Amino acid sequence: EVQLVESGGGWVQAGGSLRLSCAASGFTFDDYVITWFRQAPGKEREGVSCISTSGLNIYYADSVKGRFTGSRDSAKKTVYLQMNSLKPEDTAVYYCAARRYSCVNNGLLYTFWGQGTQVTVSS
Repeated sequence: EVQLVESGGGWVQAGGSLRLSCAASGFTFDDYVITWFRQAPGKEREGVSCISTSGLNIYYADSVKGRFTGSRDSAKKTVYLQMNSLKPEDTAVYYCAARRYSCVNNGLLYTFWGQGTQVTVSS
């Protein structure tokens, strides 16, 4: 059974940090890029960060550059998103999604999705 399970969300004050995890199982992890998307109420889903299969290439949305850092651990089949200097506008449900080979910003092109984890940043 394919699973992507996010964890690490929660409530934090502006300026604080959270570390999200996305644990994968049921597919060949090393063949898949992992993208973090987020969706706030009333807003469109937004791609936040994508990490390549090797972990050597990581892409970020302009809104999070310099604050968020992605990484992946092949041995643990887990992708992380370290989020620092959080802002109220980062409040959203964060999802991880997987697709083979290359990063794209279109969620419709992703094969597997997690259930999401809520991040709330208060001002």
